[in-house]
Amino acid sequence: MKKLYTVTPDILNAAGEVSTQVKRLLQQLGVSQKAVRRFSVALYEGEINMAVHAGGGTAEIDISSKQISAVLKDQGPGIADVDLAMQEGFSTANEYIRELGFGAGMGLPNMKRYTDIFTLESSPDTGTTVSFTVFLNGDAP
Repeated sequence: MKKLYTVTPDILNAAGEVSTQVKRLLQQLGVSQKAVRRFSVALYEGEINMAVHAGGGTAEIDISSKQISAVLKDQGPGIADVDLAMQEGFSTANEYIRELGFGAGMGLPNMKRYTDIFTLESSPDTGTTVSFTVFLNGDAP
């Protein structure tokens, strides 16, 4: 099953809306709570990053009997230094976003930590694409 969601830049009113919808869907489908939690954490972090840094984007979710995958795409400014961005605590969030409780620099590291497969491609010309997968049995097929 594939679903496409739009992530809006409305950080105040829509933060986490997509990840909440997907979490509910996974629960309705009977996916294990552990897999739902892992996937939901990664998706939430990606959703917030798109809203804060890129003006929104899309989240394509693919659910099968063996895994849940996401491809998050935006057309924002891209990530200048991916290695630096993957370090815990590194953030380019402005003061306003930090005052809202976001921008702690854990988004990308958490996405990688909670998923079984994680890739990130970014360029100033094309924005950022993050793909990740959570295996339902905890192991690669």
